Parts: sequence; C-alpha cells; structure tokens
Amino acid sequence: MVIGVTGTNGSGKGAVVEYLVSNKGFSRYSARTVILEEIRNRHLPETRANMREVANDLRKEHGAAYVIERLYEMAKEDAKAVVESIRTIGEAEFLKEQKAVIFAVDADRKLRYERVANKEGIELTHMSFEDFCAIEDREMASSEPWDMNVFGVMQLADARIENNDTLEELHHAVDQALMQVTREISTDA
Repeated sequence: MVIGVTGTNGSGKGAVVEYLVSNKGFSRYSARTVILEEIRNRHLPETRANMREVANDLRKEHGAAYVIERLYEMAKEDAKAVVESIRTIGEAEFLKEQKAVIFAVDADRKLRYERVANKEGIELTHMSFEDFCAIEDREMASSEPWDMNVFGVMQLADARIENNDTLEELHHAVDQALMQVTREISTDA
C-alpha cells in the first residue's frame, strides 16, 4: 500500500507520517529529499522560497507529477510506503493512477498558525498571521498544473484527517483513515 500525504501548513502532516512510520511499519519517502538534492546541485540556499521555485522548475521541465513520480519509483516495491508531500493535482492524479491512496490533513487555521509560529528552525516562524494566510492562500489553489494546489489535492483525497486536538486523537484519526481505505481497497479487489 502506498499512501500519499497532503495538507495545509502546520496541520500535522509530519506527525501523521511519523505515526505511520513508527507505529504502522511504513517506509517514508519525502518530496523534500528530491527537491533538496536539486537545490544543492544548483548551489542555492535551502530556503522555503527556493524549495517552491525549484520544485516548480522541475515540474515545468519534466511534468506536473515529476517529483512524486521519482519517489513512487523508489517506494513501489515496499509493502507499505508513505509519500509526503503531495502538492499538485498532477501528483495526486499520478498516485491515484498507481492505485495509491491520499490522506489529507487539516486543522483550524489559527491553530495551524500557532503551531508554525512556535516551531523552531522553519522560515514561517515569527511571521504575522496575515502573512501566514497570504502565503497559504497562494499555495492553495494555483491554476498552473506544475504549481501548488493543496486545496485541489485535498479534494482528491481518499481520507481526510482533522488535527485540532491531542496527538492521541490524531493517531486515532489516522487509524480510522487506514481502516477506511483498507476496507475500500478490499471491496474493490
């Protein structure tokens, strides 16, 4: 089973992936690895802006699903693989064509802002709520096939996980999503 994870900034995508890896035996494949490799090849600083720009360049040059296609090639032999972060419609459509499932993670916007503002080592720290919303709005619904459209990807998800409560509640929601998609896969088989 391959699960793609998408979601909003600060929603807990990483916590979902970590739970799947640590508690459910999944292997992790991150888009960040592919993008950072290219950033380093270009000798650019490892910033959020460069991550987005380089990812978009790769998608423009090689196709809207390029980053996730590379990860899928690495992950497809694993019995249980989780691919993070699905950001474009093309990536989501590619995964669905491969019979992968997609989990969308979300939480209240103000709560997500607070999580991001208090997280060490990321560029969104110390940013105003208004700036956080402006960045997120730009990433949520681009009409360009190679650019981020998190909202559109979330609409294609097989399961939606809300993360407004405790970590235990999040883990329970992930367990429920796993049961749901496993049941659907068994029914389709």
